[in-house]
Amino acid sequence: MIHIGIDAMGGDHAPAKIVEGAILATQKDKELVITLFGKSEEIDASLASLSYDKQRINIVTTTEVIEGEDKPVHAIRKKKDSSLVVALTQLKEKKLDAVVSAGNTGALIAGAIFVTGRIRGISRPAITGAYPTIKGPMVTLDIGANADVSPQHLLEFAKMGSLFSKIAYHKENPTVGLVNIGTEATKGNELTKAAYALLKEEKSIRFAGNVEGRDIPKGIVDVLVCDGFTGNTVLKLTEGVADTLFSMLKQAIESNAKAKLGALMMKDSLKKMKESLNYEEVGGAVLLGVDGVVVKAHGSSKEKAFSNAILRAAQYHREGLVDKIKAIVKEESTEK
Repeated sequence: MIHIGIDAMGGDHAPAKIVEGAILATQKDKELVITLFGKSEEIDASLASLSYDKQRINIVTTTEVIEGEDKPVHAIRKKKDSSLVVALTQLKEKKLDAVVSAGNTGALIAGAIFVTGRIRGISRPAITGAYPTIKGPMVTLDIGANADVSPQHLLEFAKMGSLFSKIAYHKENPTVGLVNIGTEATKGNELTKAAYALLKEEKSIRFAGNVEGRDIPKGIVDVLVCDGFTGNTVLKLTEGVADTLFSMLKQAIESNAKAKLGALMMKDSLKKMKESLNYEEVGGAVLLGVDGVVVKAHGSSKEKAFSNAILRAAQYHREGLVDKIKAIVKEESTEK
């Protein structure tokens, strides 16, 4: 069985939709055992009207909640009995195989580092997500953990992202691109120019060069590397553009009968396109570089999105993601 810990109090729709998502995940994956961490009276109220396997849903009562506006490090240190900290502590103690939260991103990162711990040899964990492109999901990191990084950090991201691409998307020899304002090696700021030189010389990855913003949606590489400030901006801009385009498309379709007829004929194709851009289908983003599977679900996740985040976490555990990153780091340290 795979034991997944859930921060039931984290997210815009906690705990109701988080609980529903957990139950949905157990219905899709019969090997899952879920532990819900949080205020038991609220969790019980959410469970009351639901049908579920009571042998596979457990509750651990906690008394504190880390709110969205809490300062991450302060919250982790002061709110020891919060749903997030207690869940991460059990991950550290190997009582859980993974932890999933839709709550405070900064607190999740800080907790994963200070409570669960980093993998020895990794200096900066990175939030790693799937960017939707015309060629399918593109592994992208960092998308929010580190606003300021060094060239060496970007090299670490490239190595972890390459491994993740192989495991999550079965890419045999993934290409790696560096987000920049031009394709030439001389373009960019001091960070990207120095990172380009490191990535180009690294034999363990397949570096394809710089990637301009306009080429990101084309999926010209399998792994996209950048600092967390840039990655988060790119991802959220894309979400906003996608929402806007579909709103404009809906208005155009509803404008006349001919457009409605055309939309009806394209219904299946439009549905597939919308799903490819929908964060609910992707699930969550994994925090690579910490000593345990930690997945961040979207803050506005409802039951479908959260269940997919849980299923992702289970997949990463099955694939031995953390152990494989450890093996790469250990091999490199031995070679040095």
